[in-house]
Amino acid sequence: MANPDPLYLALLGTAESFRTSNPPNIKLCVQCLQGVLNCKPPPRIEARTHLQIGTIVLHFAKNTDAALQHLEKAWTLAYPDPSLDDVKFESTSVLADTMAKQGNYANAVGYLQRGLQVSQQSHYWHCRLMFQLAQILVSQGDLASANRLLDKGCAVSRSIQSPHTELLFLLSKGMVSLLQSNTHETATVMSACGRMITEYSGSVESKGMLKAFFLTLQVTHYLSCGMVKSVKSLLRQLQECIQTLTTQEDNSLVYNPTGQCNEVFQWMPKEHMCILVYLVSVYHALQAGQLAKAQTYSEKALAQIHSLKTLDDSSLLTSFQVILLENIVMCHISTGNKVAAIQQISHLKFICLQDSRLYHCHRSQLHTLLGLYSMAMNSMEHAISQFQTALSSCTDTHFWTFISLNLGIVYARTNRHAEFMQLSEHIHPHRVPQESYSLKAAAAYVNALQRFFQAQYADAKLFLQESLKLANTEDLHKLTSCGLVLLGQIFLQLQRTSEVMDMVSPALQLAQKIPEVNIQLWGSALLRDLYRLFGNFAGEAQESHAHQSLTHSLLTNHCQALELPEHSLISWLGEMSQGVEYTNQHHNVQNGITSAAAAVPGPSGSHSSHHLT
Repeated sequence: MANPDPLYLALLGTAESFRTSNPPNIKLCVQCLQGVLNCKPPPRIEARTHLQIGTIVLHFAKNTDAALQHLEKAWTLAYPDPSLDDVKFESTSVLADTMAKQGNYANAVGYLQRGLQVSQQSHYWHCRLMFQLAQILVSQGDLASANRLLDKGCAVSRSIQSPHTELLFLLSKGMVSLLQSNTHETATVMSACGRMITEYSGSVESKGMLKAFFLTLQVTHYLSCGMVKSVKSLLRQLQECIQTLTTQEDNSLVYNPTGQCNEVFQWMPKEHMCILVYLVSVYHALQAGQLAKAQTYSEKALAQIHSLKTLDDSSLLTSFQVILLENIVMCHISTGNKVAAIQQISHLKFICLQDSRLYHCHRSQLHTLLGLYSMAMNSMEHAISQFQTALSSCTDTHFWTFISLNLGIVYARTNRHAEFMQLSEHIHPHRVPQESYSLKAAAAYVNALQRFFQAQYADAKLFLQESLKLANTEDLHKLTSCGLVLLGQIFLQLQRTSEVMDMVSPALQLAQKIPEVNIQLWGSALLRDLYRLFGNFAGEAQESHAHQSLTHSLLTNHCQALELPEHSLISWLGEMSQGVEYTNQHHNVQNGITSAAAAVPGPSGSHSSHHLT
């Protein structure tokens, strides 16, 4: 073919018309592009055509193997040719992204590292590939390497005088330090980010999106420490910031072909930010014991996810959906709706099993939810198995402690003193990091509960005093109600009847406000017994009626849950195939344990049911 360009352009134009037709005719589009390759074009045209076919097949046909063959051919042809840098870097990025989604992380990292070696003169691609590699390193738990790479990104951004990109690298570094639970590093990085954002002189939209990233990290940090009261002001600022961003005209930033990279990256799309602010609001409401508000926010967020998924079925949206479902399950368990809880767990399992990466990230949470459900169903052996399975796959220190605390409750309730003592060195409040208010308060409560079952009432009261002090400081209403009702139970055991009412009445008020039915059940039983001791028959009858009503409602729901096929999940300990058959029929249900997911920036484009949730 002496002069391939006219034919190439003709075939390319025809291919584009097929691609953009309504509906797109991808088969004929790809055939036109294959026609270019059949004409034996020069390497520069061949490389571009392979890239085009690879990206089209990947996006429209979802044929990953065929797409990878074309992308790898494009990369091979472009890599030694400096005039094909755009093909080289784009094929590198798409290859790495596709391989990472397949779980082939080693090859994904290899392509990105080779791309970084030759992209120093293309600032946009160099920074983009660094962000992409950092994302993979974080997903694989190699936080130290991710931190070093983000430091390099900060240095590169400073050298090319791109404060926007430098801030994104620095904020990403703050996110990694949060994942590492490195309090000192987090404080240092966030302080520097705050100053830089204040001084930032770029566009209003870019500054707003940087501020949203910054506030999200701050809110996530406070919530991970259980500082529900202290975070209110920051959460309000985040909500207002994202509301402002979503009402602004969309001036989405695009790739600058000159190779400059100032303001061409964004943390996440505005639509995803809206869902994220709902998600952290759900998490805040759940910790604050505002379950109705948590349910409302969850329904709004899930509706938005459902709407967006029809246009953009991104992995981040699926992650948001999974985290929301995790939190909704805990709401159902607290309100005594065990039928809804196990149905949602089944739906959650179905979603996670569709993606090995997602299952790997959330299997510990999934088994923890099954453990909490088993506790609510009084199936303690299953609860122990589920919590132990969750611990075996847990890599987060705070969440490991959370699981251990619930396992400690099971050991205390089933009088497994030896097992509790083996666990106690990890769940003693003095062993919990000082900044973790909620975990520290929960640890004190669990130790008080164990001392109560051992009839060590003096020690139990000391632990409860510590728990209530921490819980009251940060408005941790569920822990406060738990602590007060247990203290009331201790006073009743000690026959200090005059003090029981002072503990149980406020505990019941909080439990009804949350609403937490198991604390209500426990509290009404205590008041019934107290009124009987006082000879107050009217009071006894009133509390007896309340107790019987709650018991009837819980037992009815309990029996309904037992009849569900999903209930057998309490025996599921992680085998990938078990349970998929019946969970499939529940995959349309539209209703976390984990905190808000933060993404590395990319290019614009009765007390018998007692547990700690």
